[in-house]
Amino acid sequence: MKLGIIGTGSMGTILLESFIDSGAVKENQVFLANRTIEKALKLKEQFPRINVEKCPVDVIKQSNITFLCTKPFQFPEVIDEIAPVCSAEHILVSITSPISVEQLEAKVDCKVARAIPSILNRALAGSSLLSFGERCHEEDKDLLTKLMSFISEPLLIKEDITRVSSDIVSCGPAFFSYLIQQFVDGAVRQTKISNEEATFLATNMMIGMGKLLEKGHYTLPTLQERVCVPGGITGEGIKVLEEEVGLMFDHLFQQTHAKYDHEREKIKQSLDRS
Repeated sequence: MKLGIIGTGSMGTILLESFIDSGAVKENQVFLANRTIEKALKLKEQFPRINVEKCPVDVIKQSNITFLCTKPFQFPEVIDEIAPVCSAEHILVSITSPISVEQLEAKVDCKVARAIPSILNRALAGSSLLSFGERCHEEDKDLLTKLMSFISEPLLIKEDITRVSSDIVSCGPAFFSYLIQQFVDGAVRQTKISNEEATFLATNMMIGMGKLLEKGHYTLPTLQERVCVPGGITGEGIKVLEEEVGLMFDHLFQQTHAKYDHEREKIKQSLDRS
């Protein structure tokens, strides 16, 4: 397999590092391009045998499957550039949610899929979200699913749950990192514990909780039930959460979906003009 990555920002770099570290591909099987070539060359210092190309067209020409990791608003320009060399057998994989596989299929003649990764994939953990265009055959679907299985637990999703699924899988680590930091900050403000001590305890609590869930010892509800003894201290804390969290997460999903709809419309207009 020859793997292309166009765009070496945060997620493009995570995919590169994860695929190589997991053994999914070898360094010399990877072809990169970035608008600022210096960023791509910096990655070559870490992985000396990767191939840094001058432009996205060269990546498409050299690879069988290419991950398009540019920012959503750069898509129309990049798609216009690479479309003439996207052969029927090539697989182009978008990692962004506001652009559907159907929109990409209308712009290129190759096979199209979407794979939304997560920062958790850097630890070869977490999920990834897959969607396939109509030109993808079963062997193409198997190929991409197997590739993503090296770094994640792939899940095939429908278009109408793309945004909420991405909120959970891709944005979720940032949301819950923020909440855990607030948890730590509150402990430091209200008690004599140091920030270092509270951070150490909270981090290990999260790691341990993840292992409990991973091994199937508890579900989220049963874990809460097991810790929250009636009339105990945990119960008093839960009361505060019930009173103050309220519809916070409803509002979060409303906000992310509003932003998503706005981006989709702007990108649609750009794609229609290109």
